[in-house]
This record gives sequence, structure tokens and C-alpha cells, in this order.
Amino acid sequence: MKIAMLLAAALVLSTIAPPVGAASDAFVGARLIPIDGEEIADGVLVVENGRILAVGDATSVSIPDGARLHEVRGRVIMPGLVDTHSHIGGPSGGDRSAPIQPEVRVLDAIDVRSAGLQRAQAGGITTVNVMPGSGHLMSGQTIYLKLRDGDTIDELAILDDEGRPRGGMKMANGTNSRRDPPFPGTRAKSAALVRQAFVSALEYRDARAREREDGTQGTDRDLGKEALLEVLDGTRVVHHHTHRHDDILTVLRLKEEFGFRVVLHHVSDAWKVADRIAAADVPCSIILVDSPGGKLEARDIAFENGAALERSGVLVGFHTDDWITDSRLFLRMAALAVRAGMTRRGALHALTMAGARMLDLEDRVGSLAAGKDADFVLLSGDPFSVYTKVLETWVEGRKVFDRREEKDRLWAVGGYGAGDPRTTELGCLDEGESR
Repeated sequence: MKIAMLLAAALVLSTIAPPVGAASDAFVGARLIPIDGEEIADGVLVVENGRILAVGDATSVSIPDGARLHEVRGRVIMPGLVDTHSHIGGPSGGDRSAPIQPEVRVLDAIDVRSAGLQRAQAGGITTVNVMPGSGHLMSGQTIYLKLRDGDTIDELAILDDEGRPRGGMKMANGTNSRRDPPFPGTRAKSAALVRQAFVSALEYRDARAREREDGTQGTDRDLGKEALLEVLDGTRVVHHHTHRHDDILTVLRLKEEFGFRVVLHHVSDAWKVADRIAAADVPCSIILVDSPGGKLEARDIAFENGAALERSGVLVGFHTDDWITDSRLFLRMAALAVRAGMTRRGALHALTMAGARMLDLEDRVGSLAAGKDADFVLLSGDPFSVYTKVLETWVEGRKVFDRREEKDRLWAVGGYGAGDPRTTELGCLDEGESR
């Protein structure tokens, strides 16, 4: 069937019901931004059973018979955005009892029915790393979520091959974790406590190994040390909050000493030590804010951070740290980086594929490629235009946000508490109505 005939059929879709039981969706006419290849001006994206079936131009992609056709000429389609550091769902991690609590799982503290998840969908975010806070040297285990529509954490969690939720380990240094005992009072003490925790985990591993060899049992199971051993054997990556250049270098020293994998988050001073970060082959997930303040250690944050890291060869991603940046404004952050010298290609990669790599999910998300999860965003225009709006967000071939729907539009444009019946604030729709 010729593409022209298919496009003509697509024009009357608004009055004809979609084929019953159709497993495929074909999006035709949009400008495609695949991330891992050149942009396609007159593109065709075909998704089937939650995966991308084909990506290409109108002359190279064959559309399956019976596919639902979506005429999206004049629009832009790009991969779903990957937020490597968020706090949507109101998560909490460690308490005040100790500065290092690796046994805590943020899995057990997320409200997936929170309005924050719908706001993230409205911003085009499809994959997110939900983290506990940064008030501890180690505040617990993070979790990677797909922003599917679901009522329980189990419906959103990304699972490994053994069916366990995937996630990293949240660590922090600098000002946040410095408090009265048992918390450290200085930066030097902070590093010493972390170093001792890793040494103790290695001793625990050796003791358990000896007992298995000897057929004895005397060492009690320690969930915290088991989690630390996942960090040390590389199966659980460290997501490390850090700002000042000296704190960044402290993390690099610990990484070199113990061999764990790490992603540096925030890194306000990264531009001062970009070459050192590159030499250590450590990725950075950065945040750009246009109203800085409130944290002395972040005083030197610069819009040029992304450009400096990119020039040094560092893998650069972005994050919202929601509410620090509203999830609905995620695209805007990359635009600010481009304005300060980051390349367009690098910024688009930072929103998508870089984050996927930082979460070990690059085989599933981050680009428009055959075989990957059908996570993508339909935009009204160029992703870096201030006039562009997220029109639709799709996760694994299912539409989870549609700006044309009144409820979804409320998530997109409403103020704090909009669409959440548990709050008293009112959110305004485009037409000036309130709910």
C-alpha cells in the first residue's frame, strides 16, 4: 500500500473508529528526532505490542495492514525523556538515626498516585530515577520507574532479569549531610565514615565466604552491608549528590579506591574540574536553574556547565530534582544549556540517551530505534522553542498523556495541587476555567 494512500486514509480517522484489536500504530508525517541518527523531515514511526517496529522516512518504511494511522504532519516526535534524578511521589529515605543507611529502599515510600507523576508525563518524561533525599551520606536505594498509568509501585517498577526492581544507591556529600552527631560535622569526617562503611562491607563479605567454606554460621545477616556489596560489585550504581569542586574530587577518590560505578549529580562546580571528571570516565547528571540561591556551595553554578563537560568528553545528562525544576519544564533546561554553548545534538542526547546509559537502560530506552520500548513524545514544534508544547506522551505503545483531554491539560498547565482533590489550591486551564 502506497504511503500517499495511507495518508489520505489517515485524514478521516477522526470520524472512523480504529480497527478493533489492531496491534500497530503508525505515526506519519512528523519530523523525527531519533537521537542515534540524523533527523528525518518526513518521518514514519511504527509501534507494535509496546515496541518500536520501524523508524524511517515515508519511502523506506512499510506500514502493516490494519495499523492505526496517526497523521502528525507539522509535529515533532522524539524519544521519551529520561529524568535521572527526581523526587516525584513524595519519597523519603533514611531517618535521623544514622548518616549511612544503605538498607533503606525508596521503593517502600513512593505514592505512585501522586500528582507529580502526571506532571512528569505532561512534561514528556517516560523514565525516571526516583531518589531519597540528600541529607545523609547514604540515604538508601533508588528505583527506576516507567511512567505507565498504574495504581501501585509494582506496575511502574522496571525489573531486572530476575524480576527485582532496578535502581541505584543515593549518596551525598558537602553541606547537606553535615549535622550534629551521629552525623558528621566536617567534610573530612564525612569521607572517613563512607570509607569505613565500604571497608566493613568487604570484611562482612569475607566473613560470610569463610563461613560458607567451613560450613559454619556466626555472622548475622546485614541488609545494609549486602546493599553496599551490590555497589562494590558494580550491580548497583551510585547516584552521588555533590556540588563543590573539592567535594567532586572526594567522590572521585573514593570511586578510585573502591572501584564502584558512580554518576555525579548536580555538580555545580563541574566546569572547574571537567578534565578531572573526564579522566575518571565518570558521567554527570546536571541541573540548570535560572533563579539560583539558597545554597552557598552552589553559588558558582553556571549555564555553561553542560558545554564545559561536553567539550571535555564527559557523558552529560540532565535531571529535574523535581520540585527544584518542575518536571513540565524539563525540555527548557536543555534549551538553556544550548543557549550557553552546548551543542544541539549533545543537549538532545542529554535528555534521552545519556540518561538511559546512566541507568543501564540504553538497550530499552533513549532513542527511536527498532526493538526498543515504544516510549516517545509528540511535540507541537522544535523541542528547544519556548513556544513548543508537549501534545502527547506514550509509554510502551500506550498514550499516557494527551493535552487535548481536559484532565490531562489540567496536569500540564495547572498550578500547585492542580488536579489533586487532596489539595485546596485551584489550577487554571487554558480557557481560564478552574477545577
